Amino acid sequence: MPWVPPELRLVCLDIDDTLIDFSAAGRRSLAALIGRIDLWPLWERITDEHVARVVAGELDYGEMHVRRSQAFLAELGALVDATDVLQFEARRKEMLRRSWRLFDDVLPCLEWLAAAGVRLAAVTNASGAHQREKLANLGLLGFFDHVAIAGEVGVAKPDPVMFHSVCVEVGCEPAEAVHVGDKLETDAVGARDAGLGGVWLNRGGAAKDVPAGVHVVCGLAELPELLVCEFARVGVPLPR
Repeated sequence: MPWVPPELRLVCLDIDDTLIDFSAAGRRSLAALIGRIDLWPLWERITDEHVARVVAGELDYGEMHVRRSQAFLAELGALVDATDVLQFEARRKEMLRRSWRLFDDVLPCLEWLAAAGVRLAAVTNASGAHQREKLANLGLLGFFDHVAIAGEVGVAKPDPVMFHSVCVEVGCEPAEAVHVGDKLETDAVGARDAGLGGVWLNRGGAAKDVPAGVHVVCGLAELPELLVCEFARVGVPLPR
């Protein structure tokens, strides 16, 4: 039989830097705390190292947040005790919470997908309560049929189990789903390798070689056209 494009039933979306401008909020909060604007790359490097330990099962997210702040302050040469680290982390989280903002293209895209009858899932490698709070505070939680948290599932993107567990939860095949995220390897390539459509959200226009089978959009405003072109039908009612 000739190949025919599948029907699209599920769109999975990463949260941080896909729906929420998390990095900008993080940079603002960190700069306000330490009075410098040049240390975000150091913070990102230390974050990546500690998140890898969470994914490996060595730390939980609560402990990771504290240890990350401790490592960051140590890199700055600050002599701090455990109380200082906890205070720094508490202040950082509160400032970050007040800085969360949606990208301008998020609500129009989610509204289009909802009107089309597509099921929606938020799929994140970050901590559960923290991410659900962000979605709720920014008015997004009601759009999603399912929220998949790496710490709750027990695996993280790009592990295929993460993507497959969402499809099972919603009740569709991987070929009937796409995942959209800002990280090329973790989100788009991981989804492609798991049998979903992989879409890289390249908001900054980064110049990278894009692997075969991965789609690229520069903003969520481009997503509806891509989906309509790639799938035989967008929005198929599913059993609830």
